[in-house]
Amino acid sequence: MTKQQGISLSFLSSGTAEADDAAALLGERYGCVDPDDADIIIALGGDGMMLQCLHRFMNTGKPIYGMNRGSVGFLMNEYSAEGLIERLQNADTAVIHPLNLEATDVRGRQFTARAINETSMLRQTHQAAKLRISVDSKVRMDELICDGVLVATPTGSTAYNLSAHGPILPSTSRLLTLTPISAFRPRRWRGALIQDHSTVRIDVLEPEKRPVSVAADHVEFRHIKQVVTYSDPTSRSLVLCDRDNGWDERVLTEMFKY
Repeated sequence: MTKQQGISLSFLSSGTAEADDAAALLGERYGCVDPDDADIIIALGGDGMMLQCLHRFMNTGKPIYGMNRGSVGFLMNEYSAEGLIERLQNADTAVIHPLNLEATDVRGRQFTARAINETSMLRQTHQAAKLRISVDSKVRMDELICDGVLVATPTGSTAYNLSAHGPILPSTSRLLTLTPISAFRPRRWRGALIQDHSTVRIDVLEPEKRPVSVAADHVEFRHIKQVVTYSDPTSRSLVLCDRDNGWDERVLTEMFKY
C-alpha cells in the first residue's frame, strides 16, 4: 500500500482471470489502496466493468481510468503495465452526466435508477409493445408499435443505441437520442434527437396484455406502465482517457466504420 508520485491508486478487477492477473501485477508494481482512500480508480475489464465503476463512484470526485482486459472495451484505454503514472498524469478528463429514470409498474409501485448509457424499454412477451411518447409534456407520437424504445446519452450512443441503428453523438453534444427498436408502426420512423434538458415520458398502452420491462444500464424493472427519463446535470462521473486516443477520437473513428 504505497503512493507513487503522490497518487494513490486502487485496482479493481472484473473478476476474469485476465483482469485478476492484471490487478495483481499492477498492484504489486504501483501499490494499491482501498477504493475509498484512492485518488484514482483503475478499472480492469471490459465496458461492463467501466459502467459498474462509473455508477459506484458517481459524485465522489474519483476519476476512473479503464484498461481493457475484457472483450469490447470501447470505453477503456489500451492495457499496458508500463508507464501508468505518466499516462494518468497526461490523461484527459471527460465528465459524464447520467440519466434519471422514474418508472411506475402496473401495481402502482414506483422505481428510480440512473443510467450512464441508456434507458431501454422492451416487450416481455411475443406480442409487440404499444407505446405513447411525450417530450416535455407534449405528446409527440400517439402510438408506436415496436419491440421497444431507448433513450441514450452521448456516452451510450455507441452502445445499444448504435445496434438499434440510432445516431452516434459526439461526447460534448447537448443531445439525447430517442431510438425505436424494431419499429412495426410507424415503420419508417427512425427516432429523434432531443435536447438534453428535455424530459421524455413513455406510457405503455395495454400494459396487461402487452407487458413491457425497462432497464437503466444493468438495473431492470418489469411490468411497467409508465417511464420518465431525463438528464441529471447535478450528478457526474469522471473518466480518464489517454490523450492520443481520447473520447472524441474514439467516437469519430466509430462514425467512419463500415
